[in-house]
Amino acid sequence: MKITLNSKNLLDKLLILNGVINSSNTLPILDCFLFDIDGNELKITASDLETTISSTLEITSSDKGSIAVPSRMLIDILKAFPEQPLDFYVKDNSTIDINSDAGVYSIAYALAKEYPQAVLIEDPQTATINSKILGKAISKTIFATGTDDLRPAMTGVLFQFSPSGLNFVATDAHKLVKYQRSDITSAEEIDFIVPKKPLNVLKGILSTLDIDVVISFNQTNAIFTFEDYVLMCRLVDATYPKYENVIPKENPNKAVISRSKLLSSVKCVSIFANKTTKQIRFRFTGNEINLSSEDVDYSNKADERLNCNYEGQDTKIGFNAKYLAEMISNLSSEEINFEFSLPNRAAILTPIDDKDDQEKILMLIMPSLIN
Repeated sequence: MKITLNSKNLLDKLLILNGVINSSNTLPILDCFLFDIDGNELKITASDLETTISSTLEITSSDKGSIAVPSRMLIDILKAFPEQPLDFYVKDNSTIDINSDAGVYSIAYALAKEYPQAVLIEDPQTATINSKILGKAISKTIFATGTDDLRPAMTGVLFQFSPSGLNFVATDAHKLVKYQRSDITSAEEIDFIVPKKPLNVLKGILSTLDIDVVISFNQTNAIFTFEDYVLMCRLVDATYPKYENVIPKENPNKAVISRSKLLSSVKCVSIFANKTTKQIRFRFTGNEINLSSEDVDYSNKADERLNCNYEGQDTKIGFNAKYLAEMISNLSSEEINFEFSLPNRAAILTPIDDKDDQEKILMLIMPSLIN
């Protein structure tokens, strides 16, 4: 069996699909890409059993068959080549000869029958979302997901369809992000939790596309279909916490702050914070915020002033600088609303000059106790 293809086209495709493959697998076959050759089309699949992604590539061939090729070895080989046509000769002795302009290279392959088959979704529901919207929603929320396996619901992003719109929600109990779209609706209320790993793969692909993504899903699995990609993942089997209950509705203390200046101040002051707590303190007085931090163990201390438009009582409140910087970085407006009620209640960040009337984003951060 022989196929001819472009080395760069193959490498670009493999680098995307490789995001699904784990660094260590219980099944050795999962260290491989599955190659399905059918005439002038090559279908490449990567899987870790929980997430499976496949894509197609145009090749020159008149053969048909399937093999499993070691992923790391093949990627390392292609990285070493300049862009050129390559001939792959699949031999009966379980080796592949790769012919380039400079020489011949042989690697072993495994039998395709050992590769796990993708699960079929029966009677799926479907939804269609533009790739730019989906990519943005993932980017705005995925950083807020948790890593605690004892709270599986928080390790993914909640997709919440309803007649009023579509919500994407992520939280790790310290911070929460809710991204809303009013232009994508559903006749009935549906929600499911997509794990972080497949979303990271999707985010990398969708960032450069402007096409429709078809989502097919049932209670256990979801399939994202777009362009020449199909990504299937197992959904998180858990009930998402009632996040609306933790979002404070009454916030009398409100500040309008320059996003870039606030981010710069938080990053600067956080350098001097305690390395364990990462706490920075905010003191709101008049039209000024005083940001401060201290690490008593090393005699490090910082104090910085920042102008703002503040309405409310003079108040002190503390935050984890790492969480706060992440949230500010993922807002794109020039100015942001910073709202809270009491020093022990959650604070809300929202963009001000949001130009898209069909989207809303709300970020919540829990305060840290000031000593």
